[in-house]
Amino acid sequence: MTQATHAFVFPGQGSQALEMLAGLAASYSSVEQTFEEASDSLGYDLWALCQNGPKEDLNRTEKTQPIMLTAGTAVARVWAEQGGVNPRVCAGHSLGEYTALVQSGAIAFTDALHLVAERGWFMQNAVAQGEGAMAAILGLDNEAIIAACEEAAQGDIVSAANFNAPGQVVIAGQSAAVDRAIAACKAAKARKAVMLPVSVPSHCALMKPAAEQLADRLKEVTINAPENAAVLHNVDIKSHQDPDAIRNALVEQLYQPIRWVETVEALIDGGVSTMVECGPGKVLTGLNKRINRAVHTLPVFDAESLDKALQSIDEQDDYDTEKREGFGHGRHSRHW
Repeated sequence: MTQATHAFVFPGQGSQALEMLAGLAASYSSVEQTFEEASDSLGYDLWALCQNGPKEDLNRTEKTQPIMLTAGTAVARVWAEQGGVNPRVCAGHSLGEYTALVQSGAIAFTDALHLVAERGWFMQNAVAQGEGAMAAILGLDNEAIIAACEEAAQGDIVSAANFNAPGQVVIAGQSAAVDRAIAACKAAKARKAVMLPVSVPSHCALMKPAAEQLADRLKEVTINAPENAAVLHNVDIKSHQDPDAIRNALVEQLYQPIRWVETVEALIDGGVSTMVECGPGKVLTGLNKRINRAVHTLPVFDAESLDKALQSIDEQDDYDTEKREGFGHGRHSRHW
């Protein structure tokens, strides 16, 4: 199999669900083996939690983060076992960036598990319960949302936190300021503005205390230059070889916005034609379609979706090979 022009993308918090990856685990034992490895390292049964709940515990950020990292790693391992080629580049949405770094060889799996669990604790403890909030703003351009947040701040903190797709931006900050920003966005003719059921206002200035703790923790973690694939970081849309530059990107990511639109556009500009979403659900698949319908995103979360993705990548490899060699341009067609 030739090297495909594809990328792995890893989802973050919000994609978790009870019984996640159950279908994939039924066909491939390495899924539960990966979760067993994580459980042995962290000291509790991650597989039982994500299969049986309770849902409230699954959604606790210090539990969600290592579970999602384990899920993405499990999918990537099954992909490799079934003959899927390693991607040239990886990216992850927020927390998913840590899974991308594991895939790249920059951070060891067990080190990353403990790191994201502590990251969850730092985030949860940075803002008192009820004092922070996040809201999704739909149908309003970025500039109008930024202006609405500036108008609504009034000395408090509220800002754009996730640029997820054109017309889909998440804001974060202090609860009262978020309420004011929602009102300002509605006044600016946003199609919809909805408060999100989260307790941690991620990717805004309220996370700076957590970022400082994370910076101290990252000094203790061995980080290598990525070898298996480049990793495109959310905060600066760059890939880094220097371990300290990777540390800085992870620290800044905690209080700076997630620039997912620019991340996907940069992957496409770099020659990626297909992305494989490794993890439960199809959140990134939906976002990517809104960003650029020409790029093909293949979610992998069960045996059927895995087979479909492997076949699609294989066919794309054949197409790209024939295109380079100048033969049979009509034998294989793109899927988008």
